Amino acid sequence: MATVNPFKFVQETRAEIAKVVWPTRREVLLTTVMVFILAAITAVFFSLVDIAIKSGLQAMLTVFGS
Repeated sequence: MATVNPFKFVQETRAEIAKVVWPTRREVLLTTVMVFILAAITAVFFSLVDIAIKSGLQAMLTVFGS
């Protein structure tokens, strides 16, 4: 089993973190807004599908129900 040098581990971790390309504030803001917009569009779409299915089932029950 190899011994682990904590100092070397921290040094290597900092070197790896320095390589990360962090997004700018503008990029974070734009992607956040895009996520909220797409979530709203998806919610509206599935609400309309739900209403259509509900209306279709009610119509079928009215026609074929007793």
